Amino acid sequence: MDWFATHESEIRAYSRVYPAVFVKGDNARQTDEQGKEYIDFYAGAGVLNFGHNNPRLIQPVIQYLQSGGVLHSLDMMTPAKREFIKAFVETILKPRQMDYKLQFMGPTGTNAVEAALKLARKVTGRSEVVAFTQGFHGMTLGALACTANSYFRDAAGTPLPHVTRWPFETHAGGGLDSLNGLRALYENSSGGMQRPAAFILETLQAEGGVNLASPAWLQALQQLARDLGALIIVDDIQSGCGRTGSYFSFEGSGLEPDIITLAKGIGGIGTPMAMNLVKPEHDAHWQPGEHTGTFRGQNISFIAGREALRYFEDDDLLAETRRKGAIMAEHLAGIAQRYAAQGFCARGKGMMQALDTGDGSLTKAIARDCFEHGMLFGPCGIGGAVIKLLPPLTIADAELHRGLDILGQAIDRQMGG
Repeated sequence: MDWFATHESEIRAYSRVYPAVFVKGDNARQTDEQGKEYIDFYAGAGVLNFGHNNPRLIQPVIQYLQSGGVLHSLDMMTPAKREFIKAFVETILKPRQMDYKLQFMGPTGTNAVEAALKLARKVTGRSEVVAFTQGFHGMTLGALACTANSYFRDAAGTPLPHVTRWPFETHAGGGLDSLNGLRALYENSSGGMQRPAAFILETLQAEGGVNLASPAWLQALQQLARDLGALIIVDDIQSGCGRTGSYFSFEGSGLEPDIITLAKGIGGIGTPMAMNLVKPEHDAHWQPGEHTGTFRGQNISFIAGREALRYFEDDDLLAETRRKGAIMAEHLAGIAQRYAAQGFCARGKGMMQALDTGDGSLTKAIARDCFEHGMLFGPCGIGGAVIKLLPPLTIADAELHRGLDILGQAIDRQMGG
């Protein structure tokens, strides 16, 4: 009996794309029940930045379990939480001269977004939020209202109000002129626009197709938000935690978010964790317990997450991420040039790189071909036409090149080359 097909909900998705039962993971490799190995260029949709079962992170967790340490603690104080907070402040925030409070909530990215939206509305006393085309922010109703993809939105079965959609910089109708047009609407008393509580965005859109905003556009958006008295919420759930070659995706852009949402890679080994970074003047608007979550005291994630932060005590991992990202970008650029007549284009930042084929059916066929030849990736973007590559930041060079070769060969086969 196929227990999955017979008894698991029809909503299952990735198991249809990757029809294998995976039993083992080791850095950038997974092994199925038949002993076949796969090079993982999806890494749990960006959760496994430090690879599968990284011993540097696993061993402290094993020691913590054997010591009888508290596993579940709501938002009570534990040594594991204290050490995580201390390490994050000293390793990430202080060197960047960033001043934020750390807010823990239910351990999912969508809950982090819900908390951010709730706080922005409390701070400003406004209800409307501006989100952007091709943005993805989660599946609960508030976050889903900010998510652009109609496939996900249509499943809600209810209106998703209080969100104004505006073109992202790289999308049709986007750019600085578009932001100027939005400003004009807000500044016109007959423009029909309510001033927003916040603008929410990914500076590097992940699920939307790996679309990167420019520093000039981000700075213009920030100035617009400040002029309107609105907050900037940066969703760095998939693009943060080192993925782009800097800890935060927006570093160097001049952007200073009011709230930053983090999840996925923040927990280190794949155990659930989510956290918001909140400017102290905004955090002061919370009353105790106004946004709770039964599993916000994930001590295993605090232990593993604290160990993961050791990777950022120097620049070695980030430098390697930039170097490997350049290898990926060069490889994809070569494929894009080979199929320029078919409209292929490459883009990305750090170790989130993408190849847009412009054809969702083709990208699906390429994913199937790669799976059959031992490589995993996740399609994304409009119609699933974009090949998104998210290997662990710790992937060995040999496996990185091998995975890219498998991809290139699969594309050539599917293109009839």
